[in-house]
Amino acid sequence: MTPARTTVPVVGDALLEDFSLEMTGKDVPRLQEACDSIPRGTRINITFLAGEDLGMRLAAARAVKRLGFVPVPHISARRLPSRAALEEFLSALAEDGTAENVFVVGGDPARPEGPYDDALAVLRTGLLQRHGVRHIGISGYPEGHPAIADGTLWSALTDKAAVIGAQRFGGDVITQFGFDVDPVLDWLEAARARGIGLPVRIGVPGPAGVRRLLGHATRFGVATSASVARKYGFSLTNLVGTTGPDRFLHALAQRYDPARHGTVKLHFYTFGGLRHTAEWIAAFRQQSRAQDPTVELAPPQARAR
Repeated sequence: MTPARTTVPVVGDALLEDFSLEMTGKDVPRLQEACDSIPRGTRINITFLAGEDLGMRLAAARAVKRLGFVPVPHISARRLPSRAALEEFLSALAEDGTAENVFVVGGDPARPEGPYDDALAVLRTGLLQRHGVRHIGISGYPEGHPAIADGTLWSALTDKAAVIGAQRFGGDVITQFGFDVDPVLDWLEAARARGIGLPVRIGVPGPAGVRRLLGHATRFGVATSASVARKYGFSLTNLVGTTGPDRFLHALAQRYDPARHGTVKLHFYTFGGLRHTAEWIAAFRQQSRAQDPTVELAPPQARAR
């Protein structure tokens, strides 16, 4: 009698295709170094940080487009000093042909620098469609936000998704990165249960030094308990070295169910390491493709015979 066999899923193209990356306005030289390792047409988000100015953001968007990728400029609501500043940014993007895709986020300042308290306020201005925006990304927080209550986060997400749908934009949700698949999948189910049907790009930290990863995690309130660290592949007592998201991605692939979790893609936070991240993804994808679609294992009792 042929013994029954079980299968262990591996990370396949369903998750690895059409990933997106993130860069800052200062990363144009790094993007040029990495461009041969990044598939053409890849969406590349461009941050809206305090240390960047309008010219730097526009130059980054132009470089992304020139190199054959899709620029996704960020709009940080609380960093906008005025409606005129928002119009100036959008007008410049439209003139450069880089306004079609944007990512709108509340931003870090505790107090708004102008009239916009949050991303929803920007979405409701009517300026995005007026300047040729067609696709809007918004943020999601599977592990919550250190300064915002969970109820407020869910209300904001459902309201933003509703505005995107009502105004007939394309859209997606990009989540904060994390080290643990469990809260990500729980959050996805909760989002779908609330009627949020937008595709979700799961935030994944690119390969980086452990100390650097933990520094970013602390800033964004990402859980880093000893058990979570071991699950991801590093130790809180040994911060030397670099770690990648391979365990996280394998765990996500094993438990991802489109019927429960909807459309899911990946968004890599590069932490300045665009080339390193792009090369890691290419190598990981090649390794995954080299494996059989499933790894067959005979059950224990059959192996014992």
